Amino acid sequence: MANKNELVLVFTGNEIITERIKAELELNGIVSIIKDGFKSGIAAGFGGGISSAIDLFVVDSDSEKAAEIIKAIIE
Repeated sequence: MANKNELVLVFTGNEIITERIKAELELNGIVSIIKDGFKSGIAAGFGGGISSAIDLFVVDSDSEKAAEIIKAIIE
C-alpha cells in the first residue's frame, strides 16, 4: 500500500507551464515541489539533463485532484 504522504510526479514540462500549474495548484490548496535537474546541474558546476524537462511533484493524497487541475490547464 502506498504512503499517502509520498511525493509523486504529476507533470513534466517547460518552466513556464510548470510554474503556471504550480500556481494553480497552490490556489486550490495543493502544495507542490518543482525539481529542475538542469538548473541544479548548472549551479553545481556540471551540465546535464534537458532544460525543458522540469518535474512537478505533489503528495500522493493530492495527486488525483492535481491531475484534474493539470488536465484542465493543458487541454
